[in-house]
Amino acid sequence: MRVLRAELGIGLDGVKAVLEQVLSGQYSGTLPEMELLARKLRASGIDAVASRAGD
Repeated sequence: MRVLRAELGIGLDGVKAVLEQVLSGQYSGTLPEMELLARKLRASGIDAVASRAGD
């Protein structure tokens, strides 16, 4: 949650909703945006992968 808050600039209430979307695979953006976010998550010890929709 800390990484999402820092990277997306959202508050605690917003990050909870985004976290649910991320965990369910429903959070989306451009591939470069999602890869950057995945890299930040991996750097903090969270296993994350960016993929294209439908992959």
